Amino acid sequence: MRHRGHPAAIRQDMARAVRLEWWNVGWTISIIIVMGITMGGSQAMKTAWVEDTLGLIPPLVFLIASHFEARPSTKRFHFGFHRVNSLGFLVAAVALATVGLLLLWDSAMTLIAGENVTVSSVRFLGHDIWLGWFMLAAQAYSIIPPLIIGRKELPIAERLRDKLLHTDALMNRANWLTGAAGIAGIAGLGMGWWWADSAAAAFISLGIISDGVKSLRVATAELVDGVPRALDSDDLSDEAALIAKALRAHFPKTRILLRETGRYIRAEVIGAHAPKNFDADSFDIPGLECRWRLESIAFHPPGKP
Repeated sequence: MRHRGHPAAIRQDMARAVRLEWWNVGWTISIIIVMGITMGGSQAMKTAWVEDTLGLIPPLVFLIASHFEARPSTKRFHFGFHRVNSLGFLVAAVALATVGLLLLWDSAMTLIAGENVTVSSVRFLGHDIWLGWFMLAAQAYSIIPPLIIGRKELPIAERLRDKLLHTDALMNRANWLTGAAGIAGIAGLGMGWWWADSAAAAFISLGIISDGVKSLRVATAELVDGVPRALDSDDLSDEAALIAKALRAHFPKTRILLRETGRYIRAEVIGAHAPKNFDADSFDIPGLECRWRLESIAFHPPGKP
């Protein structure tokens, strides 16, 4: 292994990401408490509360993964722990997709059954107050932290090439959109539209499913040694394309294989002997800014598998 722990190029951003995720966990817990207290019988509030609870998974998994990822290789794990991040990404993706499907089913069944959800009043300081006002306040509060944290996470995730952190940023965006949908659903109940609450819940769950399926595709490809993907799509990442181009130019008539290990890229040159005193660190790759991403270059001489 060339790296012991995180390379110097990303240590500062890793430290920022860890601090930001601890803040994320704290704010999310406060949102879960507030939403749970004011939930009542609202389907939209219930769905939003579940999504907020799911929102704890990516930051917690990131914090665990970042702790193990920085560890050096051991006798039992010769290649280190870089793929812990990939494993955490898969866990978060499966949780998102599964729960999103369950919530969509629940909302659809409520709409089909035509259940009329009512929001009662509560006695507060000697006055009867519609519980919907507390629900609206809770939803409004649930919008603010995800909006701020998600915007801070995106540039860090891009610099770190961290799919788990990027997924968390997308989920934070989904959370504040969920809050907006929840407000519409509660307001609809207040206007007597019995279907508005469940319709808002179904809309929220569709967003959860979409994020989960996209993340699941990328996480699965990474764990089965697929080519390095871009953060926000299934396309080959720019860094991987530059590495492959440079290797093909330097070693023509060979087969270039690339795979992603966490945030790092490993390259293999099939059909060539390693040049004398070859050093992957000094190999020229025009246009590659994130040099730290290239973990290693291995050679397989002609005639060997």
